[in-house]
Amino acid sequence: MTYLVGKLALDITAGAPNNGRGEDNMAKVKYLTVGRGERVPYISAQAFRRWWRDSLPLGEKRSPVTRLGAGKKQQAYTDGRPDLYLDDDLFGYMVATKQGNYQRDTVLATGTLVALPAKRIVTDFGTMSRGFPADSDPVIHEHEHYTAEMAADVLVDLPRVGTFEQDGGGLRKALSPAAAQEAVTAGAAEYVLRGVGALRLPLAERRRRAAVLLRTLAQVQGGASRALHYGDRAPSFVLLAPLKGGNNPFTRVLATGPQGTFFDTAVFAEELRAWADELDGPVHIGWAPGFLGTQRDQARQDLAEEITAGRVVIDHPRTMLGALAKEIEAGQRDAWFEDATV
Repeated sequence: MTYLVGKLALDITAGAPNNGRGEDNMAKVKYLTVGRGERVPYISAQAFRRWWRDSLPLGEKRSPVTRLGAGKKQQAYTDGRPDLYLDDDLFGYMVATKQGNYQRDTVLATGTLVALPAKRIVTDFGTMSRGFPADSDPVIHEHEHYTAEMAADVLVDLPRVGTFEQDGGGLRKALSPAAAQEAVTAGAAEYVLRGVGALRLPLAERRRRAAVLLRTLAQVQGGASRALHYGDRAPSFVLLAPLKGGNNPFTRVLATGPQGTFFDTAVFAEELRAWADELDGPVHIGWAPGFLGTQRDQARQDLAEEITAGRVVIDHPRTMLGALAKEIEAGQRDAWFEDATV
C-alpha cells in the first residue's frame, strides 16, 4: 500500500492566477496575512485542482454536472460515477438528492500554493477610453499581480485509485445500488480496502488512471487574468516519493533565505535517511531548467551518491512524470496499488 507524497511549485511572473473578492474597481489577488500585516499571495487548492482537472486529455470523458435551484438554495453535483469517469474517481464528489446520498473522498489531496518567500503584491493602474468622445473621462480600473515561487504539498492515495468504498468505516457509499450493479456487470470486483468493503476496477484501468493523472500534471494550464498576465501554470518543480504510509516528510524541502527560495538539500537528505524504511522506491524530482537559477545542478552534485544508487531521480518535470507514468502502465509498480493489510 503506497502513497505518492511530496511537493510541487509554480513559477509565477507578474501573474494574478487566482483572484479574491474585488473592492470597488480593484481586482484583488488572494493572500494570507502574516507577521506584522504582511500580505502573502496564495493560490487556493480548489483553483489548482480545477486547472488540473480541466487539463485532462480531451479524449477523457468528464462526469456531467447537474445544477439545481437558485439563489442561496442552489445545488450542483456530478454524476457520482467513479466507475465511469476518471475525474469522479480521483477528485471526489458528493451527491445529495432525494434518491440518496453518495460521496467519494478525494484520492488526490492538494495543499494551498503559498508564495515562498513572501513577495510584494503590485497594483496595476489602467484605463479604458477607446472610442470615447474628446474630453471624456476614461473609465479607471486597477488590479493586483505578483511575482513569486508558489509551493504546496501533494498526495495521491494509489490503492484507492479505481477502488470505491461501499460499506463500513463511517463513510457514505460511493455508488448507489443500481450504479454498483452496473459497475460489477462491467467488470468491477468486490474488495476489502483498509477494513472497508469496496468495489474495485480491473488493474489495467487503475494503472491507466494513475498514469493519466501524472501526465496531466506535467502540462497543467489555466488560471485567471490570462489576457493580461498569461504565463506557464505547469509545475516547475515536482517531488514525488512513494511512501507506505500517508506522511509527507518532504514538506520542508523548499525553504526561504536571504537570497530567496532554495532547495534545502540537507533537509531532503536527512528526511531521506529517516524514512528509508518506509520508502517503496526512488524519490522522483522533476525540476525545470532555470527554476531557482543553478540550484538544480548543485542539487545533482550534492545528491550524486543517492542518484547513482538509484534512490533519487532528478529530471525535467515532464520527463520524470512521463517516465513514472510508463512504469505504472507497464505493471512495474503494481505493488503500490495493493492494500498491505489484506
